[in-house]
Amino acid sequence: MTKLAHMTSKDAARIQSATAKKHQGKVLKGSFAARAMSAAAKNENPETKDSSSGSDKKNDKK
Repeated sequence: MTKLAHMTSKDAARIQSATAKKHQGKVLKGSFAARAMSAAAKNENPETKDSSSGSDKKNDKK
């Protein structure tokens, strides 16, 4: 099974830059570039609460 890499700030910045260049400097809310930045921020700070469920991922049990 292949292990997937996490989104990094450097990756997200590259995506955001390319998107902004194509859309006159704008990155729309909810776009792939915006979601990439959000994912990178969550990967760098795993204690960040998941806004979709309102739960603290650090304390979630499965």
